[in-house]
Amino acid sequence: MSQNNVAKEAGCDPSALRKTRYPSLIKEIQQWIQEHEPPAARSPRQSIIAKRKQNRSLQEKIEELKSQRDHVTSLLLEADAKIVDLTGEIARLQALRESSNVTPIWNGKTKKENG
Repeated sequence: MSQNNVAKEAGCDPSALRKTRYPSLIKEIQQWIQEHEPPAARSPRQSIIAKRKQNRSLQEKIEELKSQRDHVTSLLLEADAKIVDLTGEIARLQALRESSNVTPIWNGKTKKENG
């Protein structure tokens, strides 16, 4: 669609449809052309370049995700090691407490509860 085609469809000479005479009509025609303009056809070279750019972008995203995965795995392994250490420490302290020959003075009850 073009201004000339609109003029021909109206049965007028294309030169009769001037911007100075019909500014709002010309503006509407140009706006419609912009909204309904088909995408420009790419050359094979442009298609290859666009595909490479997309692949490069995807490869960068994959590398970033791998890096995040490795970092999170590292944090998880550190947490697991800390849990194992603390579990061992708890077991050691409980064993010390049970083998102690110290008699507690206060058993956690008040005089009224003891009777």
